Amino acid sequence: MPISQSEFDAMMDDAAKWIEGDLQWGEDPDHSPAVEFRAEVRSDTGYPLSVRGRYNQLAGTLSYTLLHRTTGRVYALDLGADHHNPTCQRVGEKHKHRWTDQYADKQAYIPEDITAPAEDLAGVWQQFCAEARISHRGKLQRLPTTQPRLGDFS
Repeated sequence: MPISQSEFDAMMDDAAKWIEGDLQWGEDPDHSPAVEFRAEVRSDTGYPLSVRGRYNQLAGTLSYTLLHRTTGRVYALDLGADHHNPTCQRVGEKHKHRWTDQYADKQAYIPEDITAPAEDLAGVWQQFCAEARISHRGKLQRLPTTQPRLGDFS
């Protein structure tokens, strides 16, 4: 069962949410050229939350997504790909999704608080966490060095 608007608002207003430890970028399980990380978001109230970061350097896209165990995506920041809202409005390549009773996670808006470029993974991460009221007690590690693929050796 999805969360309600009031549950979402209370969860987002709660500043007692945190991520413990360093976050490591790793290979995408779907074997795309993207890298990603996942982490549990802890809270005093026990919200069933996790966060996923995903970066595709080739496509120039970056996403940080807050996931609720039963509802799925409830809050997200996307950079590098535009979005078409259910109201037929197009939003730009920098947009956020916030849960609403009417549109679930499908409606996006242009955020004023994200000023770091997509290539500044740590800067965007800090801005995302600040607005989502998540304290990260660790570091967002640098991207892993790319490994040569079979046939790339000279």
